[in-house]
Amino acid sequence: MTPLRVVNLFSLVSHRHNIRRFPNHSEGEKGLTLGLISEEAKRVLQELGLTEYETRAYLSLLERGAMAATKVSEYSNVPYSKIYETLNSLEKKGWIKSEKGRPSQYYPKSPAEALTAAKLKLEDTVKGWEQAILNELQPLYDKREIKEKPDIWILRGEFNILAKLQEMFDKVKNELMIAAPILTKPLIKAAVPMLSGLKNKNVKILLLISKDVKELGIEEVTNIAEVRTREHMFGGGVIIDGKEALLLLGEEKPSLVIWSNHIGLVKFAKDYFEYLWNTAFRF
Repeated sequence: MTPLRVVNLFSLVSHRHNIRRFPNHSEGEKGLTLGLISEEAKRVLQELGLTEYETRAYLSLLERGAMAATKVSEYSNVPYSKIYETLNSLEKKGWIKSEKGRPSQYYPKSPAEALTAAKLKLEDTVKGWEQAILNELQPLYDKREIKEKPDIWILRGEFNILAKLQEMFDKVKNELMIAAPILTKPLIKAAVPMLSGLKNKNVKILLLISKDVKELGIEEVTNIAEVRTREHMFGGGVIIDGKEALLLLGEEKPSLVIWSNHIGLVKFAKDYFEYLWNTAFRF
């Protein structure tokens, strides 16, 4: 019996006994739906949560329009035993819709509409992640007194320095130490509201300044912080809660700005500030 007669015999038996024959990828007729799109598009659909069966079924509907489940199974090469599970999952994920009947019909949604639904679902998921991470895990991290890998950064540029200062002021809980050898009226004016907010949070504020700034209207700050003056200071800095320090080194204009949470460096900075503070004059 030749191969041709085998094929004809199989076709004949299939027809007479109503045997459903699912297509094979090698046949080149049906079941080649995945060939409609690029590997990149397949990867994106997978990242959006679609299984291979779901991708095949959706693409079949896109290509041929509304169909019953049996036809979707036939054209997508998804096993009939899995087709209803696959279609129900696609509908829940927002990629298709169905119309009840005998048999029910399945319609593809617009890819743009499906993508928007997937995006909204992802945004909701990310919000859930944020709540779990920020509300539960971040406090555990913040409670540690010693970090596994302390940092020392050299900051360059006024924007980066001010951004780091703002971050430190937002984090301070108990004590803020500031050594400011150089102050200007605009700087004092800008600092008052910020320091007032910290005062309202019961943060202890110690401000060490040069005696030369007395004429700049520093009296307004004394209602917010404890202020002391010194004859001379080499550089300045900010220390929060004995855990982080921002050091500004230089006689007049800072030539080097360093931020660190290294326990040894922060302790040295705090000890030096306390020495200057204890030998300074009350304002």
